[in-house]
Amino acid sequence: MKLFLILLLLPAAAFAQQQASKRTCRILFLEGPDNGPETLQLFDGSKCREVELPRMNLSKVYELPAGPVNLRLLPAPPTDPSKIPPEAPGVVVAEGMTDIYLLVSSDPANTIAPVRMQAINAGSDKLKLGQTLWFNLTKNAVGGTFGSETLKILPEERVVINAPTTDSGDFPVKLFFRIPGDERLYPLCQNKWRHDPRCRYVGFIVTENGRRSPRVMRFSDFREPPPKKTP
Repeated sequence: MKLFLILLLLPAAAFAQQQASKRTCRILFLEGPDNGPETLQLFDGSKCREVELPRMNLSKVYELPAGPVNLRLLPAPPTDPSKIPPEAPGVVVAEGMTDIYLLVSSDPANTIAPVRMQAINAGSDKLKLGQTLWFNLTKNAVGGTFGSETLKILPEERVVINAPTTDSGDFPVKLFFRIPGDERLYPLCQNKWRHDPRCRYVGFIVTENGRRSPRVMRFSDFREPPPKKTP
């Protein structure tokens, strides 16, 4: 009888483990040009699928296979998966990365697909609900108040800051920036932003053509919680 129960529970345990270890990614084509691709084919070593390349929000959630994966972006599904052009934009995802942001940027020099790709580890141990992962892609130091938190991020730095408030709703943002070689603080942003404690966030500070001050963007990442188990 005990052996029967063990055998009966094994498939359920294996299914639960498979669900827990499911690997996902979301894609962002940050500052993609107007003539850049809206979609491409994402090849994960075994299968290919069309993926969106949104500019101003994260894509829908895509599932990826487990284990180390070499992701490639292609203009069309390959006729022979064993002969992927070595010039195709790609990134290697380590086995331990289970939740990933794929940051796509423009690369007109690439003749296969005019983009390059970077994988960011966004696992729950790296980015928790309510937190914001900030990227400063400029030469400007940026700092200020972010709700109850203080943001200080140096040029070309990446930082994670905690939730700006424990509640759902608006919170105040007041940010300043410095110009290289100038110690004065210049106003960057003074506004109220929205916070949802069910979300994680990704923020970017980028250079804006023709302007001295950088631009600040923040994208929310909400995932539907798994359905509750019925007793």
